[in-house]
Amino acid sequence: MLKQHLQFKLSQKLSPQQIQLMKLIQLPTQAFEQRLKQELEENPALEGGKEESDSIEDEFDDLYDDNELDGDNINTEDINIDEYLSDDEIPDYRTKANNYSADDDEKSVPFAAGISFNQYLLNQLNTVYLNDEEWSIAEFLVGSVDESGYIRRPLADIMDDLAFTQNIYTDEKTIDSILKIVQSLDPPGVGARSLEECLIIQLKRKEMNPNIEMAIAILEKSFDHFTKKHYKKLLQKHNISEDRLKETIAEIEKLNPKPGGSYAGNNRIVEHVVPDFSIKIVDGELELTLNGRNAPELHVSKEYNNMLKGFKASKEKSKSQKDTVMFIKQKLDAAKWFIDAIKQRQQTLYITMNAIMEYQKEYFLTGDERNLRPMILKDIADEINMDVSTVSRVANSKYVDTPYGTKLIKDYFSESMKNEQGEDVSTKEIKKILETVITDEVKKKPLTDDKLAAILKEKGYPIARRTVAKYREQLGIPVARLRKQI
Repeated sequence: MLKQHLQFKLSQKLSPQQIQLMKLIQLPTQAFEQRLKQELEENPALEGGKEESDSIEDEFDDLYDDNELDGDNINTEDINIDEYLSDDEIPDYRTKANNYSADDDEKSVPFAAGISFNQYLLNQLNTVYLNDEEWSIAEFLVGSVDESGYIRRPLADIMDDLAFTQNIYTDEKTIDSILKIVQSLDPPGVGARSLEECLIIQLKRKEMNPNIEMAIAILEKSFDHFTKKHYKKLLQKHNISEDRLKETIAEIEKLNPKPGGSYAGNNRIVEHVVPDFSIKIVDGELELTLNGRNAPELHVSKEYNNMLKGFKASKEKSKSQKDTVMFIKQKLDAAKWFIDAIKQRQQTLYITMNAIMEYQKEYFLTGDERNLRPMILKDIADEINMDVSTVSRVANSKYVDTPYGTKLIKDYFSESMKNEQGEDVSTKEIKKILETVITDEVKKKPLTDDKLAAILKEKGYPIARRTVAKYREQLGIPVARLRKQI
């Protein structure tokens, strides 16, 4: 049996314009510049440059409606788009090298140029005499070198691949002899199959002395003891003094565990971080500025005004002319919305960052991370009466230039914990204290997580050992055994 009934349901739906605005707010400076460039290319009614009027009134929509466009006579007497237009015949942006003032930073980013790491190795092979088969094997080995400089595949697998893919039938002994040639290339250590082999290759390329010889012996015969820092066992096995062992370890620590990184890292295109905000201390007070690239000057093209004048002057109103007016209206509406959206983006960014700056004022004045207050997205959202998702969009991908370096804004957010006095303290404050304690420890007897927890408790931060271990790992600090030094 069918039944009909009414049901009232309250739901919130975002309009396409609201969604677009949220996306604009989320964009960092460089991505915003690309979005702005795209809009200028796609909307011919939008141009960059100075505009005399600071505000754009929505007069265009109020002066006619769609019904007026349907008739034979289109009323253009009251159409006034002066508020959209710049008074300059030549837009200001056309007289500049870029759309920003001379005070703004140069926005062009240099690109890295050069050959790949593998090609660099192949170029060195050209100086070595090899027959055709040896060259093919050497080329295959170089192609197997990863970005770190290692060949991480067994020779047996390489032998099979040479047979199946290159139609080269050889044995492991021949491949090993060609591998030695590859391992003689620069940077030292390239072509190694393990960390142990990589370090030994580098040591053998050095000028021999007693410490180098001892370092090779330790890596060849006691690599496991060395990596686990079992120094007592090394002293006993190699019958050397502590000072001699310390000098030997110092030689090993000078080596590069990732030889490929010394070349490949220099040849990558580095993504430059452009700060979205800048905070300065002026006369003991904080001063916040928004990157000028986030505040472009936009207006509507004067050519559109001339189009309207041409239509107004014509006596016969053809269908194509009516279509033109419809097109102009669509583009003007889009241009106006985009200009307003950019202004709202600027306002949202500034208000949000200003609230964060005031909330963390003590930190920004001192630079001491122990002064960071516990802060979550909701704290700022409540402060500025905005949605948490809006604050998240601002904080998640934006950077701020401070007297203490350029930081990702979301890094200033942290959970809170209560100290022994019942006060809320930031987990970042606890991590900073933990880092300081570990830095000041006696390296011959590094502190275990249990001892670190006890020290933090003495300082007024009662946290469990597993929490200490979690914070230590987040800080990238190894366990006590691996922090031990002789």
